[in-house]
Amino acid sequence: MIFVDLENGRCRSCQGQLEVTGADNATLDVECTECGDGYTVEPDAFNDGGIKYWPQAMADFEENL
Repeated sequence: MIFVDLENGRCRSCQGQLEVTGADNATLDVECTECGDGYTVEPDAFNDGGIKYWPQAMADFEENL
């Protein structure tokens, strides 16, 4: 499981914790652990320049691509 640090990003609806649930070569799929809302964001959506969450997600979800 990949959780987005609360200081980097929060759910758009309830400000809850986000979990990365999928990835491809251009996007990350995230879902809120509190309200269940999910959406797709760009790899650098969490102010990390795309170097923290996206590479980890690509490695974790590689077999599902």
